[in-house]
Amino acid sequence: MKELWELFICFLRIGMVTFGGGYAMLPILVRDLDEKRHWCTTDELMDYFAIGQCTPGVITLNVSTFIGNKRKGIPGALVASLGFLTVPIIIILIIAAFLTNFADLPVVKDAFAGIRVCVCVLILQAVLRLWKKSVVDKKALGLYLVVLFLTVFSSVLPVSIPAAVLVIASGVFGILFGKENTLTQESGGEDE
Repeated sequence: MKELWELFICFLRIGMVTFGGGYAMLPILVRDLDEKRHWCTTDELMDYFAIGQCTPGVITLNVSTFIGNKRKGIPGALVASLGFLTVPIIIILIIAAFLTNFADLPVVKDAFAGIRVCVCVLILQAVLRLWKKSVVDKKALGLYLVVLFLTVFSSVLPVSIPAAVLVIASGVFGILFGKENTLTQESGGEDE
């Protein structure tokens, strides 16, 4: 019961500062879940983010569910998810009740402009952290450049490729290279 309570409180605190979506939350999750509590590694967290990107729902909520499940099975998944959702739901209800009355005030517009800048910085920090852990060789760099090209130029390409397809295709690509790396290592060769 104590560990379920810890899961709830941890994700309640994380839910209190959920601004800017999942990728903006990555530095906070790494600090709280890997560096502070050692509930998962940064690599596991990035795997959870990749899976969370392909599944319905908010990425960080999906991650809280995965971590809760890892720690205490289905009860842990439910408690961690509930902890994560509690504060955002309350905040959204309050904002929804009052936003129409205050949305046009200059101070509210200025506050949202400042928050957007902060969110951009948090997302950039997450991207840099993911870059260091993910783009580790020429093959990974090549995959990165292909996915970046397909994403950036999707509006001018004849067919727009959904993000989920890119994630799944990248996973397949990783599996194929994983087998190639294993075969190379077994035969005594070195991989780039």
